Amino acid sequence: MASDKKAMRSTILVPVFIPAVVVALLLVIGTISNPEMAGEAFSATLSWITETFGWFYMLSVAIFLVFIVSVGASKWGNIKLGPDHAEPQYSFPEWFAMLFSAGYGIALLFFGVAEPVLHYAAPPAGAAETVNSAKQAMQIAFFHWGFHIWAIYGLVGLVLAYFAFRHGLPLSIRSALYPLIGEKIYGPIGHVVDVFAILGTMFGIATTLGLSVTQINAGINYLWPSVPVGTTVQIIAIAVITAAATVSVVAGMDKGVKRLSILNMVLAISLMLFVFVVGPTIHILETFLQNTGSYLSGIVERTFNLQAYSRSDWIGNWTLFIFGWTIAWAPFVGMFIAKISRGRTIRQFVFGVMLVPSVFTFLWFSVFGDTALTLIMHEGLDTLINDVQTDHAVALFKLFDVLPWSFFISLLTVLLIVTFFVTSSDSGSLVIDSLASGGVIETPAWQRVFWAVLEGAVASVLLLVGGLSALQTMTIASALPFAIIMLVAAIGMWRALVIEGHRETSLQAHVSSNRHMTGAQWKHRLAAMVEFPTRQDVAKYIEGTVMEAMREVEKELTAQGWSASAEFDPENERSHLMVHRKDHVDFVYDIRLTEHAMPGFVYGELKRDTDKPDVYFRAEVYLRRGGRAYDIYGYDKDDVIKDILDQFENYLHFLDISPGKLPWEMAEHDEMINTPDNPEPGKA
Repeated sequence: MASDKKAMRSTILVPVFIPAVVVALLLVIGTISNPEMAGEAFSATLSWITETFGWFYMLSVAIFLVFIVSVGASKWGNIKLGPDHAEPQYSFPEWFAMLFSAGYGIALLFFGVAEPVLHYAAPPAGAAETVNSAKQAMQIAFFHWGFHIWAIYGLVGLVLAYFAFRHGLPLSIRSALYPLIGEKIYGPIGHVVDVFAILGTMFGIATTLGLSVTQINAGINYLWPSVPVGTTVQIIAIAVITAAATVSVVAGMDKGVKRLSILNMVLAISLMLFVFVVGPTIHILETFLQNTGSYLSGIVERTFNLQAYSRSDWIGNWTLFIFGWTIAWAPFVGMFIAKISRGRTIRQFVFGVMLVPSVFTFLWFSVFGDTALTLIMHEGLDTLINDVQTDHAVALFKLFDVLPWSFFISLLTVLLIVTFFVTSSDSGSLVIDSLASGGVIETPAWQRVFWAVLEGAVASVLLLVGGLSALQTMTIASALPFAIIMLVAAIGMWRALVIEGHRETSLQAHVSSNRHMTGAQWKHRLAAMVEFPTRQDVAKYIEGTVMEAMREVEKELTAQGWSASAEFDPENERSHLMVHRKDHVDFVYDIRLTEHAMPGFVYGELKRDTDKPDVYFRAEVYLRRGGRAYDIYGYDKDDVIKDILDQFENYLHFLDISPGKLPWEMAEHDEMINTPDNPEPGKA
């Protein structure tokens, strides 16, 4: 019993957990005690932030977009988010499905019809309800939900994945500051960063839950008119679905979230295809192409448009709210994206995260938004404008009302909103709990339940007091400090990538042993190309010849005053040489037994033996950055020593040209050798 209590307490990081809980509870208690004053405070705060920091939000988002695209397109794009030999954990369809569910599924359902219709009826500039206002409405929707929000999510996800999987730091927001403040991330500065990340995520989730339940309420009222639209029903919906999310969060995230995300994606695509087929199909395709072109041609102007010469509430109610909501939501979505992106290159990550969801978004708005605008402009469905202006949440269901099978499609939509709700709530609770535990992934169930319940409580209280306006205010307010953290994190990643670039320069400047061969070594290399040894042959070679070479190098380095150790791991049939250098990254040279499928060309020369497996084995070189993709089987002892010295020379050259230390790597060597990213011998 005592051990169970210890396990329950052990994951909580008190300097993060307590402040985050206290702030959230004070907000809830203060709002309940004086709802009127709280509502006025929310309104005043929103106005002050919009007027004072609107320029900062827009500039920050522009910087995020330029930074992440530049990194993805640069030479750094080839860097793996993990060791060099790591492979993606999820297939591309699974990866995109989880991106979609975590990032913005609920937002598309809520705003897919509502936003184009509202901008058409009340554009920020020009006459309302015209062809020009229809064009403007679609371009604004593309701008709000296109590249910019995915640059926000992508930057946080990229920074976290890079430092966690490439450098062995905790999967926590504080890790992004390591190149700038070093070990201080484990102190008060790191605690403050994670507290802001928790609060931002909390209010971002609360906003999403608020949007979800208003739309669920509208959908249920449409299907069953006897159920009223009101705060009471919405709070009951939060309680019921939070309970469902709590059951899910106790079970964990990986398989449940993946399967639920794929279900979400299938349902969403089915819904979109249905409207595409029964709606104005050709017109949708035409507007998709035209609006995409208009969006791309005007992206710079819209990015920096603050309505400075025509001040109004529009910019705060729309652009700043959506960008602020995204920034507040970014710690959760970013960490979630990072967790599912291990093994991808930076370029794959950037263009996968930026391009695919954005194109899907443009299709979604073209299908739903342009269908709604066509019905209004050409079919006389003017009532849709009044309905949407009265209640944004009914927009989608009012559109379905004039399409075939409206009851069935509306029921499917309500189900989709609920599954999105559960996915966001349970995975968000897991992320917040991990942040509150200093990056620990496996946490006690009661902690995850606690955060799921607190999210529901915050959303309920804010809905009770000020509806969506209160949620909107808290979202924009919580995003302000985190936007600053994101800018600092971008600087930290840039510095780390510069250092990593020096590592690659070192490897290129000092060619490998495969290109500088002794008189006998070329014969050994040729033999390795045309021979396909058994497991026993390679294991015997690693334990014998390789270990003899490593021990000689160890002996000589020790004589020269260096700290070196050579070990053989009989369980994994692996030889390992490490050279310790105080205040610098250690040198690691690892020879592993790896299994490979027999190449097809072999059977052109050899008679295939059906009684033997179609595999052969290699003695591959692994350094700190993972597998180097070459085999040394057949090298004699002197050749192995030469290969070790060639790689050691690369290492010394890197230390010489690197502009700074890589202190996060000091404690990484054991993890890099034993992490799940590094396949066990025989599994490569």
